[in-house]
Amino acid sequence: METTTRSNCAHDVPRAERIARLNDELRKNGNGGQILITKGVQALVGFDAEQLARELAAFDEFDPFNDPHGERDFGSLDLFGGELLFKVDYYAPDLLFGSNDPADPTVTQRVLTVLLAEEY
Repeated sequence: METTTRSNCAHDVPRAERIARLNDELRKNGNGGQILITKGVQALVGFDAEQLARELAAFDEFDPFNDPHGERDFGSLDLFGGELLFKVDYYAPDLLFGSNDPADPTVTQRVLTVLLAEEY
């Protein structure tokens, strides 16, 4: 009799990919953290939060230059006549300090910030 063991453990996925998937969930669906938009972005002529959400969700231009660690935590968009950047940061659940383990959503609060390139 042959037995097959199948594991769905999160540790079967490489650490950077676990982090990337959690970042994708926030960027694409708004789940697993907070999304902050600077006043500079909100002041752009034609700013539309729904369009921004669609553009963030559709963003897939990750490469070794903007994503050297494979976490899909940074990108840029040309939108509303401005160059926008987005960056995911990892905090402890109380948002006071950095997370000890960004791959673990139980100890990490993600914050995706959208800002003007000149605000970086």
